[in-house]
Amino acid sequence: MATIVPPPSKRQRREELERSRVQQDVSASAGPAGSFKARFLLDSDEDQPEIPVVEVPLADASERNLSLLLNTLLARERENFLPYRFRVHIPGKDIIVDQWPSDLLELLRSHGVENPFETTVSLSAEPQAVFKVQAVTRMAHRIPGHGEAILTAQFSPASSRRLATGSGDKTARIWDTDTGTPKYTLSGHTHWVLCVVWSPDATRLATGSMDKSVRIWDPETGKPMGSPFTGHAKWVTSIAWEPYHLWRDGTPRLASASKDATVRVWVVNTGRTEHVLSGHKSSVSCVRWGGTGNIYTASHDKTVKVWNSETGALLHTLSSHAHWVNHLALSTDFALRTGFFDHTPTPTTEEEKRAKSKERFEKAAKFNGRVTERLVSASDDCCMYLWSPSEGTKPVARLTGHQKQVNAVQFSPDGSLIASAGWDNHTKIWSARDGRFINTLRGHVAPVFMAVFSADSRLLTTASKDATLKVWAMSNGKLVHDLPANDEVWACDWSPDGQQVASGGKDKAVRLWRN
Repeated sequence: MATIVPPPSKRQRREELERSRVQQDVSASAGPAGSFKARFLLDSDEDQPEIPVVEVPLADASERNLSLLLNTLLARERENFLPYRFRVHIPGKDIIVDQWPSDLLELLRSHGVENPFETTVSLSAEPQAVFKVQAVTRMAHRIPGHGEAILTAQFSPASSRRLATGSGDKTARIWDTDTGTPKYTLSGHTHWVLCVVWSPDATRLATGSMDKSVRIWDPETGKPMGSPFTGHAKWVTSIAWEPYHLWRDGTPRLASASKDATVRVWVVNTGRTEHVLSGHKSSVSCVRWGGTGNIYTASHDKTVKVWNSETGALLHTLSSHAHWVNHLALSTDFALRTGFFDHTPTPTTEEEKRAKSKERFEKAAKFNGRVTERLVSASDDCCMYLWSPSEGTKPVARLTGHQKQVNAVQFSPDGSLIASAGWDNHTKIWSARDGRFINTLRGHVAPVFMAVFSADSRLLTTASKDATLKVWAMSNGKLVHDLPANDEVWACDWSPDGQQVASGGKDKAVRLWRN
């Protein structure tokens, strides 16, 4: 009869856990032959004590161990430890590697560092989100109200208490998600409402419709603000607000894309058309307004165009796709959408709000030490392209793998991942740095319409024609929860504070999902 080893006692488990948490004394570890000298550079405005150059064994040079070491050097209490992400400054060169390598020694040698063991390597340390979004697991509310299918949904950047939806019943609605009740019905459009977008300061809501107009609403009263913006010859397909840090004298602008092959830039306070961006030869399917002042447009004419928002001049035409371009995503989308709202106290003055918005944008846009927005485009040609428009018209990478049309793309809030949703029933995950394929999320049995990241970039929710939402863990690509809806799910959004997910679709009801 085999002898079964008894499980460890509570004391043994506690001791083992404590041993795993203790940072080793790196100065007493392996000698120079197996270590490198590390100089930590903090990406922080806070006054920090001077950090000495330390010798780190190459065998222990993981991000987790370096985070423990840096927290120890900063003399923090264990309960105040922060997780860090590190960027490697290649010695003697103006090269910064954003992603921590699996083999640091090989990375240094590949960049011509002859003797890594005697070289001091500078490591930029960026604190990561200290909160962790919990996966949604249950339906908290099912709210009827719309008379037709829900086509679009978006949470307010200021609070997950406010959700806006647009429907085929010619109305948009604002919902109180705490109580699960309707708050306002926004009536005025005479055709389907195709897009609803909150301004980055959460004081206005823009809606675009098949009636060829754009309307602005006051979310506090549910009343229209001014007259509808008219001028498009066909229906409005997409709306983008000007980033908050670019607003002039508190006067925002708005870009609307239309099936009439034009994009119009409006001065919101007056309703005046500032520019008509006409250069596409077919329907404009998507518009994005970048933090550097450029407007990006995607069209069924197979091109992506880059415009100067101040002059309306065409800067670049990005033409690599072989079919309609369906969707665009910017690496800074999350920071631009939420403006000056984050987990810290909201600024009170206009100057502070603008400064904070600009700071959050620049942090999100920083790539290789420079502020560089990246763009990804999705197409009916079954592929995507990753672009860096500030560096030219040649794509950074071509992302292939989908077997059918790619419907939507999104960058993770931390800018490290790209998720793509396709008509081949799959969602794919890619590296935002170089377009490298990472994983395929298989589980849906019908086309995937949308994919949205949680605020901490650790989770992804996908919405599908198969009447389900699925929650995935980005650490391993595994399915975390399967959330059944009643019919096809056409709209989905994760609240910026990570508290809940909203969905809507063919069954006309808003569903709110929480953990």
